[in-house]
Amino acid sequence: MATRIVTIFRSRLNSGIEADYGLVAARMDELATRMPGYIEHKSFLADDGERVTIVTFADQASHDAWRNHPEHHAAQQAGRERFYSEYSLTVAEERHHREFPAG
Repeated sequence: MATRIVTIFRSRLNSGIEADYGLVAARMDELATRMPGYIEHKSFLADDGERVTIVTFADQASHDAWRNHPEHHAAQQAGRERFYSEYSLTVAEERHHREFPAG
């Protein structure tokens, strides 16, 4: 069984770029969901302005295809150059997963 890959992306935006960032973020959301091996992603905004996005792919190859996608590369570059005042990225192999579904 393949090991799921979870990425945790934490960031803070520069001021005044929210509209431009929103367009790029929406495109990355759309693109990610269409990638083979994509499982899910969720984004959260904390009261102090920190953004956290958690992305899960089915395996390392699927994750790497997303990481290396040309549009994603362009978005990463825009993030470093324009959007983010700071960020951190953590990529991990899932060791254990359990769910308790509602209902």
